[in-house]
This record gives sequence, C-alpha cells and structure tokens, in this order.
Amino acid sequence: MTAAVSGLSEALAAARRECGGCTLCCKVYNVVAFDKPAGKWCSHCKPGQGCRIHDNLPSECAAFDCLWKTMPALPMHWKPDQSKMVLTVHPQTNNIQVAVDPGLPSAWTRQPYHGQLRLLSKSNMAKCHLVIVFVGELATLILPDQDVPLGVLTLDQVVSVTLEAGASGSVYEVKIFNRRTTADGQILELASSSRHPLRAAA
Repeated sequence: MTAAVSGLSEALAAARRECGGCTLCCKVYNVVAFDKPAGKWCSHCKPGQGCRIHDNLPSECAAFDCLWKTMPALPMHWKPDQSKMVLTVHPQTNNIQVAVDPGLPSAWTRQPYHGQLRLLSKSNMAKCHLVIVFVGELATLILPDQDVPLGVLTLDQVVSVTLEAGASGSVYEVKIFNRRTTADGQILELASSSRHPLRAAA
C-alpha cells in the first residue's frame, strides 16, 4: 500500500485493469442524467455483469475513474466488489474519496482497509490532499491518527485541515466551508470548525 499512496496524482496515467464482474460504482454514486440516487442500483446496470448501455454512457459515467482500475499498485483486495468501497480522486481538490456500499456501511472500518486508509492520509496530507469516506452523504475525515465524523457533506462544501503546534501539543483544525457563487465569482464561507488533538499513531 505504501507504494500505491505516493503517486495518486499520476493514477490516471497508469495502465488500466478490467472491471470484470465488478459493478459497485453503478450503485454507490448518484447519476444526475438518470435521476439515480446514490446507494441504489442503476436501472441500466446488471449487477455482477456490467452496464447495458456501456457504449452510450452519459458524460458523468464516461468521465468516471476508479482508482483500483487506474492504479495497479493498489492491492487486489481493494477491488470494489471485494472491499465494498470505490476509491476515486476528486478532480478539483485531489482529495481521495471513498464511497462505501450502503449494504456494508462498516466496510471502511475493517482491517486491512482502515489501517491502509490511515496510511493514505499520512502520505497525502503533506500535499494538502485529504482522505474522506462517504456512506451516503455522511462523511468521515481520515487523519493519520484518528477519524473525524463530518456529518452530511455536500458537493458545494470544501474541507480544510491544518496542523497547529502548541505548548500542550499539536492540534488539527478541521474547517468546512460552503462554496457560494456571487457576481464576482466563487467565495468560501465558513460553516463549521473543530479542533482535534494529535494522537499517537495507531
């Protein structure tokens, strides 16, 4: 896993794996073109076999990339139909987003997955890229030493993390901003802030 976490920004350039019978992305994401909510199977998907309209996908599906497919260094047990999670890199923030199958919402807490998500966090925080787990709209921020529940996180919100040194120890400050469009462009408005003392690495 440590070999995999060092080059996530180059993931899309990697040789691609085949989906095979894995179709979990057709369940865990919403598809605006079909008015399909996250957590429900797409009507065009045959679970375990594939998409029935694969040659005529809407743009949001055609542009989707699964990290297990695009990053061969990611271990085989991360294949979504085994892990019950789909990993992607957000195209704007480069955050690693983990979409969990609502049929097994605790999938991300199991080992070796949880420990490897912590390693992903440790490797990528220095580049200001975060690891965020989603079970539906409920989000959890994975830090190198702890997990921080964020509650419902929408597409218009942005998460930032800073590590502040202090006399009594270092503290993570986690902020959530609402993104708002104005006549002058987009602005960020602080929605919430929380502080979490640094813990010994698990």
